[in-house]
Amino acid sequence: MYKATDKISDLMAHEEDAIQIISRFGLELGVGEQTIEQVCEAHHVHTPTFLAIVNYKLYKQPVTAADIDVPTLQRFLGNAHAYFLDFRLPRLRRALVEAIIPADPTTQIPGLILRCYDEFVDEIRTHIEHENEGRFEEHEHDDQRITDKLTEIKNLIIKYFQGGDSYLLISVMSDLWHTEQDFADHCAIEDDIYRPAITKIQPSSPRRIQIAETEELSDREKEVLIQVVRGLSNKEIADVLCISTHTVISHRKNISRKLNIHSTAGLTIYAIVNKIVPI
Repeated sequence: MYKATDKISDLMAHEEDAIQIISRFGLELGVGEQTIEQVCEAHHVHTPTFLAIVNYKLYKQPVTAADIDVPTLQRFLGNAHAYFLDFRLPRLRRALVEAIIPADPTTQIPGLILRCYDEFVDEIRTHIEHENEGRFEEHEHDDQRITDKLTEIKNLIIKYFQGGDSYLLISVMSDLWHTEQDFADHCAIEDDIYRPAITKIQPSSPRRIQIAETEELSDREKEVLIQVVRGLSNKEIADVLCISTHTVISHRKNISRKLNIHSTAGLTIYAIVNKIVPI
């Protein structure tokens, strides 16, 4: 565990994740032989809050409300939001375009993968808006939904995308993994540190990501999937297949559970690749 008297250069040199933490507190490189406490004080950063975040992220060290200065933590989270929305996510999209768009122009899969990615970015933007407004109840399940969306993008590329530059694809996949971990850590800090600090409640238990095993679709589920890909509403699907709307909803839930695909774009890719619908 790091202490206030440790050299901040040692933290930077030995802990990869520490670089992101330091930048989000507004600290800079070129620190010389200064200690963590000296650099924090020079930049008007609350040293116990800085150490609490560092040791939580690196060692999962529990954090108490007494360790936290809420305005300092709010600035940290605000800088993280700006990093995601203004830099990392746009940069990742550009890299994704460069990696997959030169593929076979007759296939719709690259465009559908990009649609999934844009839906993922919209989920993050909504999550950040809710947090900035203090609407915690509304984003209580956002991080799981966002993680599911990112997992879906990775799986679509791994299972169904062919062609493109292999080096670029490997780089993009690595960036996707790092983005997923970075956002998961960000959500954990919100849930386990920030939210308790401002609401005076105990942190919730860490979330566990459950990934369903892919199962075979039934014939009826394939019929429903075809209509989903066509863009029909639940009521329209019910009319076409002569079943109830409730049954359509049930089939759609089963399809998403079996395939671990929740977006229409992702389902379209699955249906095309598996020749359930023609291109």
